Amino acid sequence: PSSKDWRGGRAASFNIIPSSTGAAKAVGKVLPALNGKLTGMSFRVPTVDVSVVDLTVRLEKAATYEDIKAAIKEESEGNLKGILGYTEDDVVSTDF
Repeated sequence: PSSKDWRGGRAASFNIIPSSTGAAKAVGKVLPALNGKLTGMSFRVPTVDVSVVDLTVRLEKAATYEDIKAAIKEESEGNLKGILGYTEDDVVSTDF
């Protein structure tokens, strides 16, 4: 582990490790309209197939939880198909 993040070396196969992520910056490079509008963190977990990122977004206008879910679902089936997945099923990481 680095001196900046000592948690990274603590039995990673047994722990969820909160970490910084470049995902929010990467999204801004791919989707310039979102540049500088996202922040987030990741969780390093002992899984092989998937990852999770907690993104925080500042919206220009109010939106309900249902509106946000619908927009993410729409993009996961359109422009971001194969990149972003969306489900409301009761699943675990190995289901993906």
